[in-house]
This record gives sequence, C-alpha cells and structure tokens, in this order.
Amino acid sequence: MIRRPPRSTPKPSSAASDVYKRQAPNVREDAKRGTFVENLHEERVHGAEQTYETFLRGAANRRVGQTNMNADSSRSHSVFTISVESRTKAHPTAPTTKKSALLHLVDLAGSERQKSTDAAGERLKEASAINKSLSALGNVIKALVDVADGKERHVPYRDSKLTFLLKDALGGRARCTLLACVSPAHVNVEETMSTLKFAQRAKLVKVRAVANEESVGLSLIHISEPTRPY
Repeated sequence: MIRRPPRSTPKPSSAASDVYKRQAPNVREDAKRGTFVENLHEERVHGAEQTYETFLRGAANRRVGQTNMNADSSRSHSVFTISVESRTKAHPTAPTTKKSALLHLVDLAGSERQKSTDAAGERLKEASAINKSLSALGNVIKALVDVADGKERHVPYRDSKLTFLLKDALGGRARCTLLACVSPAHVNVEETMSTLKFAQRAKLVKVRAVANEESVGLSLIHISEPTRPY
C-alpha cells in the first residue's frame, strides 16, 4: 500500500510506444523534458484503474505477427511510461514542494534465430531490427558493468532508439528491475543460456537512485539513495 503524503496533489499521465515498428518513432532529447518520443500520445489519468485501461489500449496497438515458433510473436519492443508529479506542503504557510518521477514498463521482444522461425521478407527484417537493438542493449549493459568496476568507458546509449530512450533508467540514476523470461524446452537452450548470461551481467550494474525534488520557484534538489546493484 502507498500512503499519500499530506496535502499532496499527484498528477499522473501515461504514454505508450512501440520501438521498431513499421514507422520507427523519433526519440528526442530536451533540457526540460529529458529523453522523449516525438509526437507520442499522452493521456492524463486518475488512479490505478484508468492507468491500467490506458495500458490495455496501448498493448492492443502493439505490432504482432505469426512465425513458426509463435502465432502472436511480438514484432517490436513496447514501452509504457507513467509520469507522476506530486505537490506537498508541510503546513499551510510552507513553500510548495514538487516531486516528479517516470516509471517505464518495458516489454522486450525476444531474440530470434532465422532457422527456428523460418522468417522471410518483412518478418525477417523485423527480426533483424529486434536482434540489433537487443545487441545494442547488451553493449550498454556491458559498458555500465565496466563503469561500475571503476573503468572509464563510453556508454553507447545512442546506438539504438531503445537504449537512448531508456538511458536515464539504465544509467544508474534510477531503480531498475529486470525480469528474464526463458523456456525449458531443449530446442531453446541457446536462447535460454544467452538470456540468463545477459541477466547475470545486468545484476552487476550499480545504481544510485535520485529523487527529483524542488521547491516551486527554487533550484532543483537531488536526493540520493545508497548505491545498490540491479
């Protein structure tokens, strides 16, 4: 249960996007907004029920297609972002304190081997784009692990739209949880081992969560939490 602080006025909004669909979205960066998807539909929501309804509408628009391995195979990564803002006062004459945060729910399309899916034409192009972006994500995780070990590394966030969009979530300034989905089938052993190795590397990334808090009209205050792994 989450208890709302006194005199708090949360203003949640949500947005959903597919990464690597037929018309790839443009990811932009702005000093005030941070990293965002251009021309993305955003909707103001009030409470968990409306948020979930928005999520379902976004999920219904996700691009899927049939392959030899899956009748409803995801042909894109899906990102559902919840933006939350609250304003509080310790007492009626106190200054207003504003807190803001983003919650990204990311569903990655699985890697594909052409010999297993027998993909061709448009399906093959989609699989190639998905595998390329997953490889870019793996390179980002590898670089972040090296940084956590004290090594100087360039983190290639801009190598894919997915990693560029999620760079603030991946880069150690936020809490991040990874759920790895694997198959017990022997035919998928290579993909299963690859996924587990990726998850093992991701656990080595160290994060230092930062809360964005400011008094309205004053400078931004960053409140850090202890360093912890994913």
